[in-house]
Amino acid sequence: MPVSTILDQTRDAMAKAVEHTAHSITKVRTGRASASLMDNLKIDYYGSPTPLPQVGSVSTPDARTILIQPWDRTTINAIEKAIHQSDLGLNPSNDGTVIRIPVPPLTEERRKEYVKMCKKMAEEGKVAVRNIRRDYIEKLKAAEKTEHFSEDETKRGEAEIQKITDKYITEIDAVLTKKEKEIMED
Repeated sequence: MPVSTILDQTRDAMAKAVEHTAHSITKVRTGRASASLMDNLKIDYYGSPTPLPQVGSVSTPDARTILIQPWDRTTINAIEKAIHQSDLGLNPSNDGTVIRIPVPPLTEERRKEYVKMCKKMAEEGKVAVRNIRRDYIEKLKAAEKTEHFSEDETKRGEAEIQKITDKYITEIDAVLTKKEKEIMED
């Protein structure tokens, strides 16, 4: 396997790790209503766990309210139950046809908890990127033996993998900084 292929695979794997980390961090609540808060919520729909967006429409009519309009009105109680049991800390109310969820503003203490949680997610993402670096450097060294690269090529490949690693860790830091600002300023 040529060095360029290993570098491409490294970039792809690290990009996926960064994308996953960024997706996790964006799910953290900021005090503003966001339909994406409901994306991972599963409700008991006729005995099988079903993602909420598949059983109703989720919208945000204003910055402090999430509105859920189930396609099947018999699911209202199941949706409310799932929201109560989730770790979102939200209190839904229904009028028989739609569910309204007021999103309360965050307290300073809660904001700090969310920032700490985001930092933990970012650190997990960085660890994943570093693990990918380690794995691909090992692949590079193994390929040196089987493909008979020169030692210089291996060293250049390792240096390039380190540059790629630094780039993706910087991206994770940028996502974290943006989210921290969003949480603390709302």
